[in-house]
Amino acid sequence: MSTVDLHTLTGAYALGALSEQESAEFAGHLAQCQACTQEVRELRETAARLALAVAEVPPAALRTRVMAALPEVRQLPPRGHRAAVVPLRRARRNRLPYLAAAACLVAAALAGGLAVNARNEADRQRDRSARAEHQAAAVSALMAAPDATFHTTALKGGGSGTVVASKRRGQTAFLYHGLPALSGQRVYELWYSRNGTMEPAGLVETGSSSGAMLLTGGPRGADGVGITAEPPGGSSRPTTPPLAVLRV
Repeated sequence: MSTVDLHTLTGAYALGALSEQESAEFAGHLAQCQACTQEVRELRETAARLALAVAEVPPAALRTRVMAALPEVRQLPPRGHRAAVVPLRRARRNRLPYLAAAACLVAAALAGGLAVNARNEADRQRDRSARAEHQAAAVSALMAAPDATFHTTALKGGGSGTVVASKRRGQTAFLYHGLPALSGQRVYELWYSRNGTMEPAGLVETGSSSGAMLLTGGPRGADGVGITAEPPGGSSRPTTPPLAVLRV
């Protein structure tokens, strides 16, 4: 196996996808190649973060509190048909249970609303978790592709990025770490560079400083992948100089 071939195996080695003989040969190569050693370390860190992608769910105590409050809400007793004249002080005392019951009904309504909101948020969290797990599996499979290439660089302003591409699979992924938060609700946007023309390839998830994502479209015909800071929702053309352009 040539040295050039060894340089392309960082992703497969980081995921444990090499045979025992290939793994031993690549381990010897790592002892002499600082660039591959750093790339393997970064890929392993990213793979670990992908594996730990979990959904955040509402506190379990919220549902318990709501369900516990429901039995305490009493219905108003039926009103009598006979009109009676009672002293004002006694009338006020008689109204207290009704006012308390009304307050309980209001509290129950509010609690019910909180429960619905909590259930909707839990559903959204499950959907986000399912998408994250699907994307993590796809990125892991891409990294293990025999023809996968890896290019890593530091980004202007902070953080680093790695582009993983496989022409055989027709996929490209962007792995990022330590991205600084953007001001003014701006977002990070990725681009394919094709003969000097930048084509939109997806938005990095807002609020996430580290992670991985598949790009929209495949790497065929592309000579690089760029990343820029754009207005909310992204742009059809870059509006700022690229923070980096990584070779595909």
